Amino acid sequence: MNTLLPTAIVGSLPKPSWLAQPETLWSPWKLRDGALVEGKQDALRSAVHEQHRHGIDIISDGEQTRQHFVTTFIEHLTGVDFKQRETVRIRDRYDASVPSVVGAVSRDKPVFVADATFLRGQTDQPIKWTLPGPMTMIDTLYDRHYKSRQALAWEFATILNEEAKELEAAGVDIIQFDEPAFNVFHEEVQDWGVATLERAAEGLRAETAVHICYGYGIKANNDWKATLGPEWRQYEKSFPLLRQSSIDIVSLECHHSHVPMDLIELIRGKKVMLGAIDVASETIETPEEVADTLRAALTFVGPDKLIPSTNCGMAPLPRNVAFEKLSALTAGADIVRAELTAQRS
Repeated sequence: MNTLLPTAIVGSLPKPSWLAQPETLWSPWKLRDGALVEGKQDALRSAVHEQHRHGIDIISDGEQTRQHFVTTFIEHLTGVDFKQRETVRIRDRYDASVPSVVGAVSRDKPVFVADATFLRGQTDQPIKWTLPGPMTMIDTLYDRHYKSRQALAWEFATILNEEAKELEAAGVDIIQFDEPAFNVFHEEVQDWGVATLERAAEGLRAETAVHICYGYGIKANNDWKATLGPEWRQYEKSFPLLRQSSIDIVSLECHHSHVPMDLIELIRGKKVMLGAIDVASETIETPEEVADTLRAALTFVGPDKLIPSTNCGMAPLPRNVAFEKLSALTAGADIVRAELTAQRS
């Protein structure tokens, strides 16, 4: 693995067409029972192969074994009823039918540990596994039981910590918590959001990351971003808190966004997983475009703490587009890596 500017993807890759409908978020599985188990493993194996082939250094599962980055975890918990559904406003952006919390939530058995063990067996490179963060979990449910967003978040944080410790034992090197809700509920982030995130990561020896983005490249997210003005300063609320937290890595969206690059200064000292690939466009970045984004970031983060990555997951993209974007990410990182090496020699 490259020790300087190691590349990674944030989360999802497109699923193969034989497993789920292409270019569709949260598409139903096309297989059932044992065939589905085998198909998920084949898709995960393929995702690892493509990351190797396109030069990615920190390998993930591409979320091939899950339909949804939040509800696939939740559906394995007790206390949540998927038949009692309600329509809620997701991150103050769009309406969705979600399951209900009807009793005390608990995790009776591991959720992703078998999949992570399978991933560990596919590569000798460092591996990263994503989990939903506590605040984003509660924003994707209707709560009939706790009647308190904070109380439910603390319960989920404890459950996530149990899962994260078992993922670490399975050989996961980086455990990432996805918290797009941090870009919306700023007062809650300050009051208890970062605290519950730290509870989810408590006691881990594996590196921990938090991914805060502006969402998949879907219409609801793109429409919301169009209302945010010429500068997107949402990170200004959470970054000072995260700088003081125990989280090791902060992931943020940069390329083709209106996030002022100097906001990275607010997390000085943390590792930065920098989004240098736009997931809301099928246009393939050139290596030089990626390199320009990385060079700009290096003003605010040391090269030993920069991880070139994607803005968000790439599940809705055509597979060939996603893989070409991985190649662009690698090529852009190679350019800057060579420049840094030349400066040191």
